[in-house]
Amino acid sequence: MRKPRLTLAMAADRTLHVLPPPLIARLAKSCDILDPTPIEDFSTPEARQSLATTEILLTGWGCPHIDTNVLADAPNLALIAHAAGTVKYFLVPEVYERGIVVTHAAAANAIPVAEYTLAAIIFSNKNIFRLRDLYRRDRTRASSYREMDAPIGNFDRTIGIVGASRIGRLVVDLLTPFDYDILLYDPYVPPTDPILEKVRLATLDDLMAQSDVVSIHAPSLSSTRHMIGKPELARMKTGATLINTARGALVDETALLDQLRTGRINAVIDVTDPEIPAPSSDFFTLPNVFLTPHAAGAVGTERQRLGLLAVEEIERFVAGQPLRHAIIPEALERLA
Repeated sequence: MRKPRLTLAMAADRTLHVLPPPLIARLAKSCDILDPTPIEDFSTPEARQSLATTEILLTGWGCPHIDTNVLADAPNLALIAHAAGTVKYFLVPEVYERGIVVTHAAAANAIPVAEYTLAAIIFSNKNIFRLRDLYRRDRTRASSYREMDAPIGNFDRTIGIVGASRIGRLVVDLLTPFDYDILLYDPYVPPTDPILEKVRLATLDDLMAQSDVVSIHAPSLSSTRHMIGKPELARMKTGATLINTARGALVDETALLDQLRTGRINAVIDVTDPEIPAPSSDFFTLPNVFLTPHAAGAVGTERQRLGLLAVEEIERFVAGQPLRHAIIPEALERLA
């Protein structure tokens, strides 16, 4: 039986470990891989020649924009399997209008983000970052021991989750075994949602005021821009921590920095707006900020999950089985 023709499209230098040799070999069992070297420019003669017979496009970070010209060059295209998260910014609507199936690996990328968030919550509740700094300055441990008598720790704490997204739900699952009271703010959660067995719904104002740690997992939309602003930050408890692994635009960073400079609250920040703060930004120097370079998502060998999920989806498609991660076009507006 003829195997469907498959083309790779992604930036090779940004997708190391996504498709290691064993995964490529597995993919070759169900597809005819036209060229093992990914396309990085759809306008070249070689790319257009490949697209002419392509039925499956396996994409990843750095994939060139798939516009109407690309679609015209790929008349047989039936599936786009994206070995990464969001597809909102490189696919034109005509992809869906033409009936091309699109699937993505956001579920695989959600796992390390949720793991990062769990670690950040546990460390934040124990004031680990402050204890580290105290120990560096005072190697007798006297000041560190005094800090341990403060009301810190991971027993009987309240965790606020903003957004019952894919990642938000994974975080809730990871938090369930702990001695936490979990609050959730998400206006789209229906009363029949199973997540309500693990959390208490709250207004955003109440969540901000009651939580020892607030973790943001909402999508970045025009309606959610700066949803965490000056009023919301002012409601946070003294000593509470804000964690953002979603998108920088969800937080009014001017208001956040104003609060952080007082030392009243703490922050674990993996994403900012702009993506890289100005070199002079206080995010880099404030002692109550733990700043990481957008590292919560899949890095290093974690990227293999992305490729594996995409390959599994392709195998289902070739076998005529339902896909598990197909994108519903109507839901695109609310996806991250």
